[in-house]
Amino acid sequence: MDVNQFAVYQLKNIPENRQMRFRPYSALQEKGIQIRCRDYEQVYLAQMQPGDGPEQIRKRFERKLPRTFHGHSISVSDVLVLNKAGIVTSYYVEKEGFAVIAGFIRRSSSGALVSFDTAHFHIEGKEGSWLAFDSIIMDGRQFFLMEHEAYGKDAAWVVLDEDGKLIVDNVYQGFDQAVLQQIRDYLNPPEPVNESVQHEIFFGQTSIPSGADTPSGSRQGKPSLENWQKYMENGEYLRSIEGGEEQNYSFIDGNKNNGKKKNSRVSVLKKLRQKQAEIAKRSGKPAQQMEAAEDMERRRK
Repeated sequence: MDVNQFAVYQLKNIPENRQMRFRPYSALQEKGIQIRCRDYEQVYLAQMQPGDGPEQIRKRFERKLPRTFHGHSISVSDVLVLNKAGIVTSYYVEKEGFAVIAGFIRRSSSGALVSFDTAHFHIEGKEGSWLAFDSIIMDGRQFFLMEHEAYGKDAAWVVLDEDGKLIVDNVYQGFDQAVLQQIRDYLNPPEPVNESVQHEIFFGQTSIPSGADTPSGSRQGKPSLENWQKYMENGEYLRSIEGGEEQNYSFIDGNKNNGKKKNSRVSVLKKLRQKQAEIAKRSGKPAQQMEAAEDMERRRK
């Protein structure tokens, strides 16, 4: 379960921070001053309320400061850091609204290949060199938005992790919802499907490989209930194969009666001729005489 928290950061009360205190973000950018967490101190940390965002938190604090709040009222140059659903976002407080700033909170990792200060980085499979200009922390891991140093905004951005692995390619809108979803999928990949147990369907029967678990009370190779019902209705267990051999689907009636017959029926007259020939052979009379004698006998009757 995600714990949604927020923290309030205010500039340390030291002479070095005078040029930054209560200054709008645009003024700091013009002077090339970066907003770094090391210049701030955390004055408050609490759990977020449902529906909380930076504006809601600011208004709530303007009405009344919590007892455990250890700084001055929220003002320009303060930074609100929200950790919502594992995504950490930093907001620079302006006179009206906020400015989202990148790289304020950084994960310290001595073995990281990419950081917020990374430049002239070469990505495998990509031409040219790249620099990091934005970052985000999700589920305790940091990801960086990289820009091509030669083409800038004219080329699509990419997202790398701290190890320099390409996570999202062809990014055009920064860390939008589509990119965040791809990062989530990378962090929480779907479980692989267990292919050790596969079912083979054959004429309505299920064949389960040896060693696989079967439900209690079931019998391997038993036809499905639907086909058993066909057997009971028609008297023959032919419905499952009949459909493939009948010439017309309307002839599916439970009897395999429309296929090619192997043995054609012998006519009654032919059988009679064969019987007469056998009797004539035993009596020593020609078959024609036997036929004439039988004809005379029938006329007497």
